[in-house]
Formats: sequence, C-alpha cells, structure tokens
Amino acid sequence: MNIRNDHTHPDDAAAGIEVTPEFERFTQRNDIFTRAFWDPAVRSPKTDAFFASYRMEAAPRRGDGFGQRDFALRNASWLISDVITNRGAEDGKREGFQAPIANDTPVAPEQVPVDDPAAMSAEIKRIAQFFGADLCGITDLDTRWLYESRVDTRDMSAAPNDLPQGLRHVIVLGHEMEEDLVATYPSALAGAATGREYSHEAAVVMQLAAYIRNLGYEATASMNDTGLVIPFAVKAGLGEYARNQMVITPEFGPRLRFSKIFTNLPLTHDTPAPKGVRAFCDICTKCADACPVKALPYGPPEVTKGSPSAIKGVRKWTSDAAKCFGFWAKLSSDCAICMRVCPFNRDFRKWQHRAWLKIALSRWRKVALWLDRKRGGRVKPAAWWAR
Repeated sequence: MNIRNDHTHPDDAAAGIEVTPEFERFTQRNDIFTRAFWDPAVRSPKTDAFFASYRMEAAPRRGDGFGQRDFALRNASWLISDVITNRGAEDGKREGFQAPIANDTPVAPEQVPVDDPAAMSAEIKRIAQFFGADLCGITDLDTRWLYESRVDTRDMSAAPNDLPQGLRHVIVLGHEMEEDLVATYPSALAGAATGREYSHEAAVVMQLAAYIRNLGYEATASMNDTGLVIPFAVKAGLGEYARNQMVITPEFGPRLRFSKIFTNLPLTHDTPAPKGVRAFCDICTKCADACPVKALPYGPPEVTKGSPSAIKGVRKWTSDAAKCFGFWAKLSSDCAICMRVCPFNRDFRKWQHRAWLKIALSRWRKVALWLDRKRGGRVKPAAWWAR
C-alpha cells in the first residue's frame, strides 16, 4: 500500500484537523493499553488485575455497581468480541484490537458491476443499518491515520501493519451505547455498555465486510486495530472531535463506539460536517472538571508531544493516557465519566434536546451551557437493576 509522505490533506480544515510538519504516524505498540503489557512505567499488579477482571478473576467488592452480577453482566457483554479477539492468539493477532479481523469468507471471483458509486454508497449504508449499525459514513483511506506498525501479541513487538493492495475507501460505522447504563459510570455495570457494543460491532462489521466480499471486492473488517478511527469518523461526516477525546454526533452525542471497513468497492465519500462543537468545547470544561484524576485538558487544543501514547504533530485536545488508565485499573473497570457529564450526552429523539442542540451550536452556546448546569449526575447502578 502506498503511504502518503505529506502531512496535510485537502479536507483537513473542514474536518477540524490541524497537522504540523512534526507529524508522525502512530505506533500501536505505544497505545496505553498495549504499553500495560510491556512498559514498566505503565504495567503494575493493578493493571494486570484490571485485564484479569474481564475473565472469571473479577473480584466483586462492596459498592453499588461493583457486585458479582455487575461484573457478570459486563463480562458477558464482551463475550462475542472476546471470541473473535482470541481466535488468532497463536499467531500473535488479537483480532479487532491489535490486528484486523481475518476474512471468514473469500472474495467472490466475479465482481458485481458498479456503474454508480453514489448508489452503491447508499446501498452500503442501508445494509449497514440492516445488520445493526446506528450510523454509517464513508471517507477516503487517508494513510496518515494508519498505524505505523501493529503489535505481535506473543511478545508485544512491532509487526507489519499490512492491508491488501488497492484499498481506497473507509466505511465507518457507529454503534450507540445504552444511555441508561452510561448514566451509571463509573461502575462495573456501566462497562456493560462498552462491552455490548464491542460485541455488536464485531458482528456488524464482519457481516458488512462479508457482504462486500460476496460482491467481488476486498473488504477488511476493523475495530480498534489498524488505524485511528476518530479521524476517519470525523472525515466521514459523522461528528466532531471534542475536549473529552470523543466524537460528538448529532444523533447520540458522544455515546458511541466506532468500527470500520477498508475496501476497494467503488464508493463516493461523505464530507466533514462541522456544526459548532469546537466552539462549545472552547467554553465548556465539564468533562475536565469531572475527571477524578484530572487527565483531561483545559485551555485550547495544543500540538501533541511528550507522551508516547499521544500521536505527534497534531494540534488537538489530548488526555493524559497514563492517568486515565491508572484510574481504570484502580476501578477494575473502564471509566467514562467524561461521556456521562458531556452536555451533548442526550436523547436527541426528544424535541427538547433537539432544541437545546440548536442553541448549543449557535452563538447562544453560553445559554445552552447554563441550561445544562444540573445535568450529568451519576445514577445509582441499583436503579438500573430495579427498572
């Protein structure tokens, strides 16, 4: 695959992406979760116990949301994702996380003719929805966001990050997390919202990729592996990058997981669609204020530097990944307080929240922030079980 050498791209400004000459593609071995397996600066008995807790080694403890059935639901929600992830372990490929998902079906020898890429794009979005995706956008394969290398999980060394030749498009899929579970963060129970969508997205992305291969075209299914999904999601017009390190979407706010498919199926591209999230985040610090370990930034976006777990040469809001993951390890579960308290974490099917959104994305954004001042409090996990 040809890798672009230049650091800028024509649609960067529209996507809110600012890349400097110091840009370097990210090495996945430096991802904070991967570092927790090899880097003594990150790895500890607590991080080892964190990963073990997603199996039967979970240690329930006192505290609402951290009992045996809370961990049981969380761990069960990850099951399908884990089945896919573990099947390539002998080859050092943790599919969906440190390696793309292997093809379960071959590419059909005869291609379905595509005379109208726009019509095919509409078809792909319809099929994505049929399989269960909540959002779907399409963008070009911008190789800046591919990992410089992936990880061989047998020894945590760098390995080639190879894709089939000729892939030109990225289909980005969004998967909504359950709002009521997100409201209980931080808790082991809330982690079920994350695990369920990883299991859902594994099924959806594999099925859609299989559909494309049956049409006679290459399609590589991907979750957290192979490349950074946030830039692709923003470029595909699904949302805007925010202070809390998440993509804010008009449909679900930050309450999504994303997956992707790399393909050579002839498609048209969606365009970035900034609506004003950056301007709102400029005046809002609710996520940074609520972070227990102060891992989220204040102030304007800055060029990333220093931490090996941050991509170099991009001006953006960047978290302190080590502080963040350290808190996860202490909890023995993931934390998304920043998602819970985000003013955009709303049900936009309701008219009052759509009205709020219009205010938030206008010059009256300070009014919207004031209107949100009492929202985002934690719901007791027991209330979820008692529904």
